[in-house]
Amino acid sequence: MVQKVYVTYNEIHKLCQTSAERILTDFQPNLIIAIGGGGYVPARILRSFLKRPGTPNIPIQAIGLSLYETLGTDGPVEEPGTKVTRTQWLDLSSLEMSNLIGKNILIVDEVDDTRTTLEYAVRELEKDVETARKQSGKGAQRTCFSIFVVHNKDKPKRGHLPSDMIEEKRYLAAKTVGDVWICYPWEATDIDEHDKLAESQPS
Repeated sequence: MVQKVYVTYNEIHKLCQTSAERILTDFQPNLIIAIGGGGYVPARILRSFLKRPGTPNIPIQAIGLSLYETLGTDGPVEEPGTKVTRTQWLDLSSLEMSNLIGKNILIVDEVDDTRTTLEYAVRELEKDVETARKQSGKGAQRTCFSIFVVHNKDKPKRGHLPSDMIEEKRYLAAKTVGDVWICYPWEATDIDEHDKLAESQPS
């Protein structure tokens, strides 16, 4: 039976808060790309902690990727799939893609499970930015991608991140957990019941 772990909005908020200083110091993001749907809320919370007096808010853009499929059980439990599906992507013909060139971009998601989604996001974004750079004639400006996830599952990964990203420590997980099913508050249909389950589970 799959072990479920319930996390609250307060927990997510505090994990983003404790991670913000390192992100500011080491990553220095100019732009956040949230992977939907789980990365939307952490990205918005994180932006508040990355704001510094006299500086504008860091812009957030969104992409939608799906890797999970519902199991044929009596509960809303899902398991990782094997194929990444784009449900939303940046418009390659618009200014938003050319605006990524030469920036420090922070990719945000809620969980690093099999790493397949993160591998896809980094690979495809790097490829699209390089295409936009060549089309714009902006020269050899480096676009630097980093990753922040709220939870990393301590398990063998199917996906792989670029070696330079790992070597330069441009990957940060706020918390590493076992191979459990994490129930996030934005997935709940009854938030009061969700919080009660979170409170009653072993610490």
